[in-house]
Order: sequence, then C-alpha cells, then structure tokens
Amino acid sequence: MMTVLHCIISFLITMEFVLGIVANGFIVLVNCIDWIDRQKISSVDQVLTALAVSRIGLLWILLLSWHANVLNSVSLNLYVKMIVSIVYMLANHFSVWLATVLSIFYLLKIANFSSFLFLYLKKRVRSVLIIVLLVSLLFLSSNFGIASFINILTNRRNMTHNTTLVKVAHLSNITVFTLANFIPFTMSLISLVLLIVSLSNHLKKMQVNGKGFEDPSTKVHIRAMQTVTSFLLLFAGYILALIITVWNSNNLKNSSVLMLCQIFGIMYPSKHSFVLIWGNKKLKHIFLSFLRHLRCQSKERK
Repeated sequence: MMTVLHCIISFLITMEFVLGIVANGFIVLVNCIDWIDRQKISSVDQVLTALAVSRIGLLWILLLSWHANVLNSVSLNLYVKMIVSIVYMLANHFSVWLATVLSIFYLLKIANFSSFLFLYLKKRVRSVLIIVLLVSLLFLSSNFGIASFINILTNRRNMTHNTTLVKVAHLSNITVFTLANFIPFTMSLISLVLLIVSLSNHLKKMQVNGKGFEDPSTKVHIRAMQTVTSFLLLFAGYILALIITVWNSNNLKNSSVLMLCQIFGIMYPSKHSFVLIWGNKKLKHIFLSFLRHLRCQSKERK
C-alpha cells in the first residue's frame, strides 16, 4: 500500500522523468533534423545526440527501477532483470562518459595554453575524444564480465563453496562500478579547473590591453564553465546516490534514504539536459522560438 511519502516521491520522479524525456528528445530531434538538412553533423552535435539517446534509456530504466524496487508494482523475472541490468549498464556508462567527453571537448576547443602537449591535443580533438571513449570501454567490459560471473554463481548458490566467491565477485563489481564513475568525474573536474585557469589568464591579458570583459572569448569561457560545473554538481549527487544505494542495498529497502537516492539519481540525466540546451546557441535559439510559438498559440486560443 502506498503511503503519502510514496505518492509525493512518485510524483516528483515522474515529473523529472517527463522533463528529462522532453529535453533529451528535443536535443535528438533538433540535431537529427539539422543533420538531414545540412547532410553533415559537427563533433559536438554528435556527442550531444549520443548523450541524449543514452539518457533517454537511462531515464526509462530509473523509472522502472523505482516502480520495481520501491513501489513493488512490477514483478520482474530473471531474464527481464538481466535485460534491464544490461540496458542500465550501457545507458549509465555512455551517459557518464559522453558527458565527460563533452567537458574535454570544451576544454580543448576553448582554453588557451602555451604548453606543447596541450597544443598537440588541441589539434587532435576528435582523436582524443575517440581514445577516451575506447578506454572507457575497458570499464564497461569489466562490468559486464563481473556481472555475468555473479549471475552464474547466483544461479548455483545452493553450493556452499560459492558463497564466498559471490561476495568477492559482488565486491569487485561495486569497486569497478565506483571507479568507472569516479574517474570520469575526476577528468571533468580537471577540465573545469583548467578552464578556470585559462579564463583567469585571458582576463589578465584583457586588463593589460585595456579591453573590457565582455569580449566573445570571455563569454564562451564562462558558458563552458557553467555547463561543466552544472554537470559536476548533478553528477556528484548522482554518484553519491548510486554509491549509497549499491553499498547498502540490503539495508535500504523501502527506506526514505533510498527514495531520496532515487530522486537525486533521476535529476542528473533530466536537469543537466536543460543546461546543455541553454549552453548551446543553436538549441537555445530553437527552444526559445518553440516556447514563443506555444505562448502565441495559447493567446490565440484564449
């Protein structure tokens, strides 16, 4: 039976889900239409589109997880649970790492440093992003391997000598999962710090030259920093919620802590997508035009 708290949390999660689907669907739709019209798509639009697709999948899995684990309204058999687990690992992995790739992209495209290594990477942005994604697949393959091993042992848990192996495999899975989320967070944090340093150096040069702070380069720096900062804040809450849930899954069933973790978990792929729209000139312009069109239509109907 649902309590008042369950109803409130369920309403909040559903609202976050709807907003996230709308925002990510908007990104995919706009970029795909633009791709068809121009017959080409930029690197940043490719990353944004793939990120939005992964987050649509992640939002569906998080909503299903809420109903299955907290509300107990969905009964999942073993095969469905395996499919849900695989889809979640894929969606979560690409949602996290593509956002990290986007942070690195902003750093290499916007920041200015005289370092030879930075200039070398700046000239090979596409190659750097591809290498980062390929390296991230090592964590994904590790997660899949350990999860498969746990499923095999769990299906044979009637054998007493497998109990220790299950615990070790489960601990390994949690460790790899934590590292797979902590490493991209650290990479995005480093990108933000370097963007701040680059902006500071740029502002010092502007002061020496007697120019104001409203130049295009400064605005681009600030916009990129806002996007990366919002990702880090939302991602930090998401990681914390996941770690609390995974490490204490047996003690948090139907607890208020688990409910709060579910809310923080779904806020990350939902809220950050609106930040990405607002930080992208093309998406922001089309989104505001769409809102103005809706407002005009509502006035005409009245």
